[in-house]
Amino acid sequence: MSVSTAASAQSVRAPLPVLGRDVTVPLVTGGEVTYAALDYAASAPALQRVWDDVAAYAPYYGSVHRGAGYLSQLSTDLFENARATVAEFLDCRPDDQLVFTRSTTDSLNLLAAVLPAGCQVFVFETEHHASLLPWKDAQVSYLDAPRTPAQAVATLEAALAGRDGQGPALVCVTGASNVTGELWPVRELAAAAHAHGARIVLDAAQLAPHHPVSVKDLDVDWVAFSGHKLYAPFGTGVLAGRADWLRAAEPYLAGGGASRTVTRRADGGVAVEWHETAARHEAGSPNVIGAYAVASACKALTEAGFDTLVARERHLIDTVRAGLAEVPEVRVLSLFGEDAPRVGVISFVVDGWNSSHFAAALSAEYGIGVRDGLFCAHPLVRTLLGSDPQSQGECGAPEAAPGEKSLNAIRVSFGAGTPDEHVERFVTAVKQLVRDGAKWHYHTENGRCVPTT
Repeated sequence: MSVSTAASAQSVRAPLPVLGRDVTVPLVTGGEVTYAALDYAASAPALQRVWDDVAAYAPYYGSVHRGAGYLSQLSTDLFENARATVAEFLDCRPDDQLVFTRSTTDSLNLLAAVLPAGCQVFVFETEHHASLLPWKDAQVSYLDAPRTPAQAVATLEAALAGRDGQGPALVCVTGASNVTGELWPVRELAAAAHAHGARIVLDAAQLAPHHPVSVKDLDVDWVAFSGHKLYAPFGTGVLAGRADWLRAAEPYLAGGGASRTVTRRADGGVAVEWHETAARHEAGSPNVIGAYAVASACKALTEAGFDTLVARERHLIDTVRAGLAEVPEVRVLSLFGEDAPRVGVISFVVDGWNSSHFAAALSAEYGIGVRDGLFCAHPLVRTLLGSDPQSQGECGAPEAAPGEKSLNAIRVSFGAGTPDEHVERFVTAVKQLVRDGAKWHYHTENGRCVPTT
């Protein structure tokens, strides 16, 4: 599909300009329209400021922690200053370690790799797969989906009270659901975990782009998030928190940078002394540009002010929810109910429509990009949808298991780079599609619902 750019006056209404705000895309019905990127929960567009910062640094790119040359020293300082900036953004404790990884998934797999022997892990079935699946080498208790924040705390307390022995334990919980956008009672869950001698890691992938995250205030032991959801380009994640388990474990990756000294042994092997710092789990040449981009995004969000950003996002959330409420055929998915506080992530189904078909029509006929499927949170979406399948429609669900071809949902998500016009167009498009139907025919091709040509 060809794309072009054109001035978009509406984009200036977003508090933080993003790349792609002027991109236009063709419609199957003819003409072009400015693309409405409403899939922030998957990957938020990079902030213009972040891109500009990276471009300004690019000519000075050099090896990190390795070279004596000026550019190497500059890049090393930039990398370590980025670490300090992100730690400040997260309000880390003075003795916390902050490790740069590839993503939230990588961060949580790193933590899973350093768990002490015999560690028990407690995780709700409502988690994203990134926080649901890494614990394969631990004794895992999967907790049923709660229907209120209070029930979440009570469920965790009961599970922890009944755990085997008094050995190490870890609770993994999301800060904001990637399906419903609902905020979880992180502070209360942390208190429950600590009361029973457990630690807690916060998956802040969906929370950090929308709300301030304070390791101290929430009293979590670790926090993980991804740069690509925080308005930075792909390729960098963060794991920040207590250092003892990180220091005690073998490196997540073995190689240069993680090792302090390597010597030959008399038996012909090698003896390795590993670093005690974050470098222990950052083997190889680090992604200095990625780390710098994340730090730039942290600065931009902090300077814009979360109070301002949260207030405006609530306006967008209210606009979408009010518009969807006017369509009887739409059912918004929720664990905690209509009044639960949330970020700009809303999932729903439409009676008479398969969600893949609906999402394809939004894209092809209105230039609106949303998500459809099970959102890498299959147990949660199945719980929310229940056993009643949606109508088949013209296309099936690309992520559904055999026998569940019509079991999927639509997700709209937005943030600091979203102009009002995008959510207003989305609401209008939903109403028109439900009232009038699609203007085009669609079919499944390579697992995706696409317009028929």
